Amino acid sequence: MRAPLRRRRVVLAETPTTPYHLESQKGSRHMDRPPRKRGGKASRPGISKQFDCILVARDRNRQTCDFVTGRGPVSASQLAQHLRPVLAPDVLLVTDAARSYQAFAQRAGITHETVNVKAGIRARGAIHIQNVNGWHSRFKTWLRRFNGVASRYLANYAGWQRVLDAAVLTTPRQWLGVAVKNLADESGTLRQKNGQQNR
Repeated sequence: MRAPLRRRRVVLAETPTTPYHLESQKGSRHMDRPPRKRGGKASRPGISKQFDCILVARDRNRQTCDFVTGRGPVSASQLAQHLRPVLAPDVLLVTDAARSYQAFAQRAGITHETVNVKAGIRARGAIHIQNVNGWHSRFKTWLRRFNGVASRYLANYAGWQRVLDAAVLTTPRQWLGVAVKNLADESGTLRQKNGQQNR
Protein backbone atom coordinates (compact mmCIF):
# COMPACT_ATOMS: atom_id res chain seq x y z
CA MET A 1 0.00 0.00 0.00
CA ARG A 2 2.64 2.46 -1.09
CA ALA A 3 0.85 4.42 -3.82
CA PRO A 4 -2.64 5.48 -2.72
CA LEU A 5 -1.86 9.17 -3.04
CA ARG A 6 -1.31 8.82 -6.78
CA ARG A 7 -4.50 6.99 -7.74
CA ARG A 8 -6.69 10.01 -7.21
CA ARG A 9 -5.95 13.59 -8.10
CA VAL A 10 -4.50 14.84 -4.84
CA VAL A 11 -5.23 18.40 -3.91
CA LEU A 12 -3.14 18.37 -0.75
CA ALA A 13 -0.71 16.07 0.99
CA GLU A 14 0.60 16.84 4.45
CA THR A 15 3.98 15.85 5.76
CA PRO A 16 4.60 16.90 9.33
CA THR A 17 7.46 17.46 11.64
CA THR A 18 8.54 13.89 11.07
CA PRO A 19 8.27 11.81 14.23
CA TYR A 20 11.38 10.19 15.51
CA HIS A 21 11.45 7.09 17.69
CA LEU A 22 14.46 6.18 19.76
CA GLU A 23 16.09 3.34 17.84
CA SER A 24 15.83 -0.05 19.49
CA GLN A 25 17.86 -3.18 18.94
CA LYS A 26 15.47 -5.20 21.07
CA GLY A 27 16.15 -8.91 20.66
CA SER A 28 19.32 -8.37 18.63
CA ARG A 29 22.31 -10.60 19.30
CA HIS A 30 24.70 -8.27 17.49
CA MET A 31 24.25 -4.76 18.88
CA ASP A 32 26.32 -1.89 17.54
CA ARG A 33 26.16 0.02 20.84
CA PRO A 34 26.09 -0.75 24.58
CA PRO A 35 22.61 -1.72 25.84
CA ARG A 36 20.38 0.95 27.37
CA LYS A 37 18.26 0.51 30.44
CA ARG A 38 14.55 -0.05 29.87
CA GLY A 39 12.89 3.17 28.77
CA GLY A 40 16.30 4.71 28.09
CA LYS A 41 16.95 8.09 26.55
CA ALA A 42 19.24 9.28 23.79
CA SER A 43 22.71 10.28 24.93
CA ARG A 44 22.51 13.58 23.00
CA PRO A 45 19.73 16.16 22.88
CA GLY A 46 17.92 16.83 19.62
CA ILE A 47 17.54 14.64 16.55
CA SER A 48 20.54 12.38 16.00
CA LYS A 49 21.42 9.00 14.52
CA GLN A 50 19.96 7.48 17.69
CA PHE A 51 16.44 8.05 16.35
CA ASP A 52 14.51 6.19 13.66
CA CYS A 53 12.53 8.43 11.33
CA ILE A 54 9.00 7.61 10.15
CA LEU A 55 7.87 9.76 7.24
CA VAL A 56 4.09 9.99 6.75
CA ALA A 57 2.21 11.61 3.88
CA ARG A 58 -1.54 11.88 4.14
CA ASP A 59 -4.14 13.58 1.99
CA ARG A 60 -7.41 15.11 3.13
CA ASN A 61 -9.25 11.93 2.11
CA ARG A 62 -7.25 10.09 4.83
CA GLN A 63 -5.22 8.10 2.32
CA THR A 64 -1.90 7.46 4.05
CA CYS A 65 1.61 6.45 3.03
CA ASP A 66 4.30 5.79 5.61
CA PHE A 67 8.00 5.07 5.24
CA VAL A 68 10.77 4.26 7.68
CA THR A 69 13.58 6.33 6.17
CA GLY A 70 16.36 5.24 8.52
CA ARG A 71 18.15 6.91 11.39
CA GLY A 72 18.65 10.62 11.85
CA PRO A 73 17.03 13.65 10.24
CA VAL A 74 15.21 13.04 6.96
CA SER A 75 17.11 14.33 3.91
CA ALA A 76 15.92 15.71 0.57
CA SER A 77 17.23 12.59 -1.21
CA GLN A 78 15.24 10.32 1.15
CA LEU A 79 12.15 12.43 0.50
CA ALA A 80 12.68 12.09 -3.24
CA GLN A 81 13.13 8.32 -2.92
CA HIS A 82 9.98 7.79 -0.85
CA LEU A 83 7.56 10.63 -1.61
CA ARG A 84 8.14 11.31 -5.31
CA PRO A 85 6.61 8.00 -6.51
CA VAL A 86 3.41 8.49 -4.49
CA LEU A 87 2.66 12.18 -5.01
CA ALA A 88 0.58 13.37 -7.93
CA PRO A 89 2.23 16.05 -10.13
CA ASP A 90 -0.42 18.64 -9.19
CA VAL A 91 -0.17 18.06 -5.44
CA LEU A 92 0.08 20.85 -2.88
CA LEU A 93 2.63 19.64 -0.33
CA VAL A 94 2.21 21.11 3.15
CA THR A 95 5.04 20.54 5.63
CA ASP A 96 6.81 22.10 8.55
CA ALA A 97 9.61 24.54 7.77
CA ALA A 98 12.47 22.01 7.62
CA ARG A 99 14.89 22.79 4.80
CA SER A 100 14.92 19.23 3.46
CA TYR A 101 11.23 19.51 2.50
CA GLN A 102 11.84 22.82 0.75
CA ALA A 103 14.80 21.40 -1.20
CA PHE A 104 12.82 18.30 -2.19
CA ALA A 105 9.78 20.30 -3.37
CA GLN A 106 11.95 22.68 -5.38
CA ARG A 107 13.84 19.86 -7.13
CA ALA A 108 10.64 17.89 -7.78
CA GLY A 109 8.74 20.92 -9.07
CA ILE A 110 5.96 20.46 -6.51
CA THR A 111 3.91 23.32 -5.09
CA HIS A 112 4.93 23.63 -1.46
CA GLU A 113 3.55 25.49 1.57
CA THR A 114 5.11 25.51 5.03
CA VAL A 115 3.71 25.88 8.52
CA ASN A 116 6.20 27.22 11.05
CA VAL A 117 5.36 25.00 14.02
CA LYS A 118 8.40 26.17 16.01
CA ALA A 119 7.04 29.72 15.92
CA GLY A 120 3.73 28.45 17.34
CA ILE A 121 1.83 28.70 14.05
CA ARG A 122 -0.36 25.61 13.76
CA ALA A 123 -2.45 26.62 10.75
CA ARG A 124 -2.89 29.28 8.10
CA GLY A 125 -6.48 28.85 7.00
CA ALA A 126 -6.70 25.53 5.15
CA ILE A 127 -2.91 25.16 5.26
CA HIS A 128 -2.08 22.92 8.22
CA ILE A 129 -0.48 19.59 9.11
CA GLN A 130 -2.91 18.57 11.86
CA ASN A 131 -4.17 15.57 9.90
CA VAL A 132 -0.72 13.96 9.94
CA ASN A 133 0.13 15.14 13.44
CA GLY A 134 -3.03 13.37 14.63
CA TRP A 135 -1.88 10.17 12.91
CA HIS A 136 1.50 10.40 14.66
CA SER A 137 -0.14 11.01 18.01
CA ARG A 138 -2.39 7.96 17.61
CA PHE A 139 0.60 5.89 16.45
CA LYS A 140 2.78 6.84 19.43
CA THR A 141 -0.09 6.23 21.88
CA TRP A 142 -0.81 2.85 20.29
CA LEU A 143 2.89 1.82 20.38
CA ARG A 144 3.13 2.36 24.15
CA ARG A 145 1.23 -0.86 24.86
CA PHE A 146 4.06 -2.90 23.31
CA ASN A 147 6.69 -1.61 25.80
CA GLY A 148 9.26 -0.98 23.11
CA VAL A 149 9.37 -2.00 19.48
CA ALA A 150 12.53 -3.15 17.70
CA SER A 151 13.57 -0.75 14.94
CA ARG A 152 13.63 -3.54 12.37
CA TYR A 153 9.87 -4.09 12.89
CA LEU A 154 8.85 -0.42 12.93
CA ALA A 155 7.55 -0.55 9.34
CA ASN A 156 5.31 -3.50 10.25
CA TYR A 157 3.78 -1.61 13.16
CA ALA A 158 3.27 1.47 10.97
CA GLY A 159 1.42 -0.72 8.45
CA TRP A 160 -0.71 -2.20 11.23
CA GLN A 161 -1.54 1.32 12.43
CA ARG A 162 -2.45 2.34 8.87
CA VAL A 163 -5.02 -0.46 8.72
CA LEU A 164 -6.39 0.40 12.17
CA ASP A 165 -6.59 4.08 11.29
CA ALA A 166 -8.48 3.39 8.06
CA ALA A 167 -11.07 1.41 10.10
CA VAL A 168 -11.40 -1.08 7.25
CA LEU A 169 -11.15 -4.12 9.51
CA THR A 170 -13.39 -3.65 12.52
CA THR A 171 -14.27 -7.15 13.73
CA PRO A 172 -12.11 -10.08 14.86
CA ARG A 173 -13.64 -12.16 12.07
CA GLN A 174 -12.40 -9.69 9.42
CA TRP A 175 -8.89 -9.65 10.95
CA LEU A 176 -8.81 -13.45 11.02
CA GLY A 177 -9.98 -13.63 7.41
CA VAL A 178 -7.17 -11.34 6.25
CA ALA A 179 -4.60 -13.27 8.32
CA VAL A 180 -5.70 -16.61 6.84
CA LYS A 181 -5.67 -15.18 3.31
CA ASN A 182 -2.15 -13.76 3.78
CA LEU A 183 -0.95 -17.05 5.24
CA ALA A 184 -2.39 -18.94 2.27
CA ASP A 185 -0.78 -16.48 -0.16
CA GLU A 186 2.60 -16.85 1.57
CA SER A 187 2.48 -20.64 1.63
CA GLY A 188 1.49 -20.68 -2.06
CA THR A 189 4.43 -18.41 -2.89
CA LEU A 190 6.79 -20.64 -0.89
CA ARG A 191 5.53 -23.76 -2.67
CA GLN A 192 6.03 -22.04 -6.02
CA LYS A 193 9.60 -21.00 -5.08
CA ASN A 194 10.43 -24.50 -3.84
CA GLY A 195 9.06 -26.00 -7.05
CA GLN A 196 11.26 -23.72 -9.15
CA GLN A 197 14.35 -24.57 -7.07
CA ASN A 198 13.77 -28.33 -7.43
CA ARG A 199 13.78 -28.13 -11.23
